[in-house]
Amino acid sequence: MVDKAKSVGGHIKIRNVRRIFLDSTNNEIVALENVNLDIRPGEFVSLIGPSGCGKSTLLRIITGLDNSNEGELFLDNVRINGPHFERGLVFQDPTLFPWLSVYENVASGLVARKIFREKKEDVGEYIKLVGLEGFESSYPHQLSGGMAQRVALARALVNHPKVLLLDEPLGALDAFTRMQMQDEILRIWKERGTTMVLVTHDVDEAIYLSDRIVIMSSRPGKIQEIIDVKICRPRERNHAEFFRLRSKILEILHFAKEGEPLSYYL
Repeated sequence: MVDKAKSVGGHIKIRNVRRIFLDSTNNEIVALENVNLDIRPGEFVSLIGPSGCGKSTLLRIITGLDNSNEGELFLDNVRINGPHFERGLVFQDPTLFPWLSVYENVASGLVARKIFREKKEDVGEYIKLVGLEGFESSYPHQLSGGMAQRVALARALVNHPKVLLLDEPLGALDAFTRMQMQDEILRIWKERGTTMVLVTHDVDEAIYLSDRIVIMSSRPGKIQEIIDVKICRPRERNHAEFFRLRSKILEILHFAKEGEPLSYYL
């Protein structure tokens, strides 16, 4: 984990969260049930579980883009009641503005907050941080998938969020680019100390990146188990403990029997 003395990450508290949706016939669907979790400042936590277990719903509630029916969420003891720049979100699709350059995309949040003039130096800093120096004038259609996700990361990080929420941001990338981006995310996390919460279906990705892995059950989504990843960093994907943790997680989730969509890389 990052040095707490250098950490700028926020402390997330999730208390008794329940989320209900209505289907087309007004029947209740319980997406999340009695979710309680503390995510420490500067910690890297992954949420993993079957499709439809509420991982992304929980992430959206933390972001403030959705609301729980019951329970409360806090960032540094301040209740979360809606979106805020202190909680950045990166989706699987980079969702860049196609008519804006790399520089303009990264700066867009600062422009929206009307603080671009005093923070404009940060734009170049974060473009450099994600390794895109020289591409400031490029447009999204001129970028590879991995480069586009780097822009999305820079756009979220330029607001200096206390928490960065990652909703399967690498899911659309090929295996090699995905592993490169995992290392990139780790490098940024170590440098900035931002609290990171990742939703993923990839067990190896969760083990490689996380301090802790939160395993969620099938709907209604509950926290089934929390696993501490005690493998020293930098981690080797062929480490014996890596394989042991993978087997343990697969056993907990019974994916082999249930045929859930799960991926991992050797």
